Amino acid sequence: MATVVLRPNESQDALLRRFRKKVAKSGILSTFRRKRWFVSKSELRRIERKKAIRRLKRRQRKFAPRMES
Repeated sequence: MATVVLRPNESQDALLRRFRKKVAKSGILSTFRRKRWFVSKSELRRIERKKAIRRLKRRQRKFAPRMES
């Protein structure tokens, strides 16, 4: 659970900003979204493999030698 304590002379906006950062860093929302529906292990493996392929293709595009004309 992410908790923040109001610091002296801290505005509500700053407090909220700190709370949001803490929640994002802890991964609470991403875990909640991931566990919202049941996904079988085989489906998870398939999704992870797909992500890895996309990541590799993106890296290859980024570091591919530039064609000079």
